[in-house]
Amino acid sequence: MGGPNGELDWMVWDWDDELNQFVSELTDPVDTILLGRNMTDGFVSHWKSVADNPEDPSYRFGRKMYDTPKVVFSRTLEESPWENTVVANGKLANVVQKLKNMDGGDMIVYGGCEFVSDLVDKNLIDDYYLFINPAALGDDDGGLRIFNEGTVFKLIESRAFGCGIVLLHYQTT
Repeated sequence: MGGPNGELDWMVWDWDDELNQFVSELTDPVDTILLGRNMTDGFVSHWKSVADNPEDPSYRFGRKMYDTPKVVFSRTLEESPWENTVVANGKLANVVQKLKNMDGGDMIVYGGCEFVSDLVDKNLIDDYYLFINPAALGDDDGGLRIFNEGTVFKLIESRAFGCGIVLLHYQTT
């Protein structure tokens, strides 16, 4: 997923209109964003700057990301320094299961490798939408990975976008 220090410099951000439309439709029913602590600073500040600029091509999506209530999982924070964000520092499985049992729309996860790996290991993710960038990374360099050996998925959908990114939609078996 990333280099040994979390580098994401290999990712392609050259999204086309079709991919932007797909991601907007995918996130329309989302009413809660789950975030890992390490990603939250950059996530919130980036989408705030986009949401504050109506001229930005990602303005609509930026408003969605910034305005949607967020739950940040942290072992160190007691309260959130970010608007529209609460801190959860209980047991991950208990907190996520409680959120899943509440009324409301969909939840989406944006988080670093450790956070997402914990969710995967505890079988807390129902659907995986993996956007594959046209780059391959090995783990010989000590890079970061999300999935451990033995993780099994069922392919639900695959779709190639003109910009070269491929969507793989999986569910756990």
